[in-house]
Amino acid sequence: MQEEPNPVKDYLFEYIEKSSTIPELIVQKKFDVIINEIIENCYDKVITMDSKDEAVGVLATGILHYLLTNAFLNAQRKIEYKGMELDIVIPDIKTLEKDPKMTLIICIPKSSNKKIIDEKLLQLEKIQSVKENIWVVLSEDIPLEKKTFVLSKKNNSFSKIIFEIAQFSNVNGANKFKILRI
Repeated sequence: MQEEPNPVKDYLFEYIEKSSTIPELIVQKKFDVIINEIIENCYDKVITMDSKDEAVGVLATGILHYLLTNAFLNAQRKIEYKGMELDIVIPDIKTLEKDPKMTLIICIPKSSNKKIIDEKLLQLEKIQSVKENIWVVLSEDIPLEKKTFVLSKKNNSFSKIIFEIAQFSNVNGANKFKILRI
């Protein structure tokens, strides 16, 4: 299954590739600094490439995919499961089926319509019985009954997500390598 080209994703990975600071920050495990740098330097440009919600969703997915790989945290991205597309599953579907409390689903709705988001979350709750293990990445702060992260230039809480994921993995024993000691 070939992924179609996406200008937001292309721009993000081009920025990362050209960055002189990101490789060093990866080594230092300063994932929050990397996220802040990417948002500071890419956000304004990417939201002009698509609808804001769509652009932020693609940006969040790209950043997470890149950083989870570099943090050595097991994750599956854009996976089809029981007729639903899941954005990110940590560590994987097999663990979700065996032990939901050890599995995190990160939902990145490409919408800021609360009704659409609530419907998606209701669907996710059918496959992830541990409701607090469904986290949401939003383009703006919307009150939800879930742990949320906002990816925006102001009130950006998204920069904390990698550490929260690592903490979840370490606490739940899913991170065999304990790469990020938090």
